Amino acid sequence: MKAHYASLLLVPAVALAAVPAQAQDALIAISGTVYEKGTKQPLPGVSVSVKGASVGTQSDMSGKFELKARLRFPFTLVFNTVGYEARELEVASGSQPIAVQLESRAIAVNEVVVSASRVEESRLKSPVAIEKLDIRAIKETPAPSFYDALENVKGVQMTTSSITFKVPNTRGFNIPNNFRFMQLVDGVDMQAATLGVPLGNAIGPTELDIASVEITPGAASALYGMNAINGMANLTTKSPFTYQGLSVYQKVGVNHVDGKDRDPSVLTETAVRYAQAFNNKFAFKVNFSYLRGTDWLADTQTDQNPQNLNSANPRFSELSGANNPAADLWNRYGDDRSGNVPVAIQYGGRTETFNVRRTGYYEKDLISPTVRNLKFDGGLFYKLTDKLELSYGYRYGLMDGIFQRGNKIQLKDVTVQNHKLELRGADYYVRSYVLVENTGDSYNLNPLALNLDLNNGSNTVWGNKFRTELQNQVNRGTDLATAMQQARAVADAGRAEPGTEAFNQLKNTITGINNWDSGVNVPGAPATGGAALWQRSRTYHNEAQWNVGRRIKFADVVLGADARVYEVIPDGNNFVDFSKPLADRTTPGGNNVYYKKFGGFAQGTKLLLQDRLKLNASLRLDYNPEFNPKLNPRIAAVYTAAKNHNFRASFQNGWRFPALFEALSFVNNGNVRRVGGLARVNEGLGFLDNSYTLTSLDNFTAAVSRDVAADNGTGTTAQKQQRAALNNRDVLQVANLPTMEPERINAFEVGYRSVLFDNRLALDLDAYYNVYSGFLGQVEVAVPKSGAVGTDASVLDMLTRGQQDRYRVYANARNQYRSYGSALGVTYNFYQKYTLAGNVNYNNIATNSTQDVFITGFNTPKWTTNLSFGNREVVRNVGFNVVWRYQDSFLWESQLANGQIPAYQTVDAQVNVRIPNLKSTIKLGGTNLFNNRYIQYAAGPTIGGLYYVAVTFDNTILR
Repeated sequence: MKAHYASLLLVPAVALAAVPAQAQDALIAISGTVYEKGTKQPLPGVSVSVKGASVGTQSDMSGKFELKARLRFPFTLVFNTVGYEARELEVASGSQPIAVQLESRAIAVNEVVVSASRVEESRLKSPVAIEKLDIRAIKETPAPSFYDALENVKGVQMTTSSITFKVPNTRGFNIPNNFRFMQLVDGVDMQAATLGVPLGNAIGPTELDIASVEITPGAASALYGMNAINGMANLTTKSPFTYQGLSVYQKVGVNHVDGKDRDPSVLTETAVRYAQAFNNKFAFKVNFSYLRGTDWLADTQTDQNPQNLNSANPRFSELSGANNPAADLWNRYGDDRSGNVPVAIQYGGRTETFNVRRTGYYEKDLISPTVRNLKFDGGLFYKLTDKLELSYGYRYGLMDGIFQRGNKIQLKDVTVQNHKLELRGADYYVRSYVLVENTGDSYNLNPLALNLDLNNGSNTVWGNKFRTELQNQVNRGTDLATAMQQARAVADAGRAEPGTEAFNQLKNTITGINNWDSGVNVPGAPATGGAALWQRSRTYHNEAQWNVGRRIKFADVVLGADARVYEVIPDGNNFVDFSKPLADRTTPGGNNVYYKKFGGFAQGTKLLLQDRLKLNASLRLDYNPEFNPKLNPRIAAVYTAAKNHNFRASFQNGWRFPALFEALSFVNNGNVRRVGGLARVNEGLGFLDNSYTLTSLDNFTAAVSRDVAADNGTGTTAQKQQRAALNNRDVLQVANLPTMEPERINAFEVGYRSVLFDNRLALDLDAYYNVYSGFLGQVEVAVPKSGAVGTDASVLDMLTRGQQDRYRVYANARNQYRSYGSALGVTYNFYQKYTLAGNVNYNNIATNSTQDVFITGFNTPKWTTNLSFGNREVVRNVGFNVVWRYQDSFLWESQLANGQIPAYQTVDAQVNVRIPNLKSTIKLGGTNLFNNRYIQYAAGPTIGGLYYVAVTFDNTILR
């Protein structure tokens, strides 16, 4: 430590005056000046604190500081500010005048990370790829929030469902509700149990309280288990012992500036943080933030059921494009398979059956454009000893917005609460927390649209009107496309139209009903189905970790264990009490549903070859009572070939237990029940062992239609259909789904990381190869009501929708999936404080020779890149940063929507002005400066430019 202190340059610029040391602490007065090394310019806003004590101050506009406190010689002063190497100075007496020079660092070389190994270590020598955003990077980003800035991090793909709802992912298999990517905030998993989606940006830290974000791309389940198979984000907040004082943040922005989707709209965000410590023993902090704005709109009308598919009308070319009566548009609901109505008429001298979809409603007419996000958190911290701290934390988040699962969900008044109690020592911690989830007044857009249409007549009633008018039009000689349009207009007469009071009243009624099962087709009667999403759950979690450290001579050892219990209150619609008789399951109430997971791990680290080789090995055991115990091993090595050349390699096996929704859901949506894949869900239903795949059913229906049209024999249409069905029975494929098992990944990674040329060039390269087994996804099946699959009765059941029970089942894929990729990050401080940084990322998946039971959806562009150019102080107290981002085109596949996502590129920029006298910073910036409208996934919102000014008042004093 003496050598470290000696690195401080002492010049006789200022006198240090002090009261002589006494046995008791004396009042000591210290003054000094802080300069920038090289330029010798005074540095304002530098934190000056006494190490180990809760006293400190800041340097003023002239770099000068004054500090008065009761201390005892010797003590250590700590000098710290963003963008400079921290310095420590031991003060042994009051006779020596001092001044301190801090060295500017455009590239942080001493970054400490925790997530990679669950212990503090140098990022340069981390055994796996890990990225970090510290306070400096967060302040300099042109993104409107620190969470948005994750999109610029190497290897990260961000999915924006809403202004208030963003989900990151790494290394493929992306979905908007990403339960394969873990998000921790101060050790608390932010995944909402029943929604099945991480809520890190919705209830996580405020802009003022975030200290750092660590991103671990790829599998992290060997240490974290649960849902960290695709990677994790670890968000850490500021300690009230270290960051004390008042901070206020106000942002005002505008989006929709082109007026294409909505009128130009104001977005505001306000945040306040206050923290205080007393006698270095007790501290507290409180945070509050409120965001309000007009959301991005999803209004892309790509048809994913075009005329050439068997689920449409492939034999009629005149029904293509805008004339397709079976169109299923991305952002229109009620026009999917559940709204399909077969219509048979006499056409061209024979019986023809057409697939026609209900008209449905557009997303823009079903949602609320205004979004809110309110966050509050507070904490109490008490140091029992210098190295033992007890803390209690509370978080509350309220949000609106849109997110996508199997369907789009309008989140409205969703609340999540978190209570955490933690005891942390120098080398161990014990932590317990509970998350309480309440979906408020949220609703599902698909059953809303279906039931809006059904209230204008059941599918049978609507289909009869359509059929009668279509036959009349054809008989008059009207061309088929026009006849279809006229028939739709007649069948839709009396439908509730958006913008009318009748529509609003009916919508409010449907969104207040939590029983989607009621949307049945009763001829002549309006449907009574609902769309409300009422889910209530609690997550109980306990964990402990002990860093055995040097207690074991041959290696540094870390031990850990955790236990989690999900508790769901059955609503009868999404989750049910499976102990009830089958006929009563969909009634609300009953016994609460529990889903449990337990795990433990041991990790050892050994340094060899004069500390140039670091070996790391860990073994984790996870157990879920629904499955057999699973082992997750990881081995890794880091070799430092020269001072700054670090090579790494790792292998790990990871298991992911199915998320709560994948395992135990029981959702009826448009008379297609979405079900979890556990064996107990299947009891009495038969979707695993007595079903046909819906894909083969489409092909079967098309084959029957062709044969009936070509059948010139005797008999009624029904008799012809039966003959055609039995003749085409081999087209039907038995699903034969296995009982659900956990997902598995074998992950291989190599990498290189270095800082060169006197810390002016940083390089970070990694490559990975992943093998997924038992990949979990959804397959749609039809269960016959009259008999076992393969029998004549079951084949004939496939002719009539009323003779089938439709299910969308979470199941394991039969194929293995191999994905691979690489990422390169470069940062170059090429002149003074000018820095050029960028990353390029490649991700791909190998093609399998056989088709699986469902589409897995890699949903990741092959190439993405980010390039930034900036200077945090191009002139005194003025900095800037510009980021260019590019993503190439890729195929998106999901249960809701499929299609090609166009390539896009954006430019973000910010200029910030610091006003030290007012302890304030003004940031003027914009994301997507040129308003290059783009989408990130199929049926996702169109994102445009957002322009903002943010003012931060920061009276925080670093201790």
